[in-house]
Amino acid sequence: MADGGDEPDEAEELSGRQKAEIAKWFLANAPAGEIQYVAKDVRSILGDDGIYEMAAAEAYPVHNKAHLIALQMPDRSGEVLITAYGELDKNNYFEPRTAQVATVDHVKQVCTNVRPASDEELPSPYIEEFRSTLADELSKYVGETYPKGTCAVYCISGKDAEGPGADFEFVIVISAAKYSPQNFCNGRWQSIWNVDFKDDPQFVEIKGKILVGSHYFEEGNVHLDAKNEFKDSTIFQSPEDCAASITNIICHRETEFMASLEESYVHLPDTTFKDLRRKLPVTRTLFPWNNTLQFSLTRDITRELEIGQ
Repeated sequence: MADGGDEPDEAEELSGRQKAEIAKWFLANAPAGEIQYVAKDVRSILGDDGIYEMAAAEAYPVHNKAHLIALQMPDRSGEVLITAYGELDKNNYFEPRTAQVATVDHVKQVCTNVRPASDEELPSPYIEEFRSTLADELSKYVGETYPKGTCAVYCISGKDAEGPGADFEFVIVISAAKYSPQNFCNGRWQSIWNVDFKDDPQFVEIKGKILVGSHYFEEGNVHLDAKNEFKDSTIFQSPEDCAASITNIICHRETEFMASLEESYVHLPDTTFKDLRRKLPVTRTLFPWNNTLQFSLTRDITRELEIGQ
């Protein structure tokens, strides 16, 4: 602080690393399907390609994994999910359905190369029978339920078990997105299910987490983030019976959650939206909730600021 009548010290210029950290935060936290728009603005504000590229190189992998994005593999054999469960290193991801490893460019959000997975990267034949049977059953469910959905089943524990008598664990990842930027709306569905097979007793424990995020940004900025967690169980049976039972549980839980969301939307105008305002605003006039279309934020601001007059 300067003494007496001296002018205060001017704010210090942020370092390149500090600017990169701020840019990284904005990129990593971009809404689903909108990181390219955020990146364009961030690059323009920074005015320094070096700092932007530093931030992008760190932020895009975080964003891509957080949103479980699916990338088309170059041989057109399917899609690879960008998820921590299939991550071998920063740029290589295991795709269990095709038993391949995909190399990705996080910033461009494309898959650049694929190779067959090595024997060390694959589960044993015993585990693979359970995994692939479950994956096939889930693919049918996801294909019927989510217009643009992708699923994968990863073995995260006990993948080297050669036969009965061992415990093992799968993680099921379901990801679906709907992007409609021309209508100012984007959204993504994610569900992650840990399936723990216990040989003694013959028991399968299922823990699930569902996350739904949507962003509406016409004349405003409205985010919806909903999540829920579930626990269930079934009997350790044959691969076919386990696959059918686990898929039925997931179907029931996800359908139940979607129904609860739809019900909350029906009551949204009478609950959440009303709670955002006082009973009587400063105009001392009740807000006409049954006819909100008569209001236009842009029109009111234009009139208030006398823009264009």
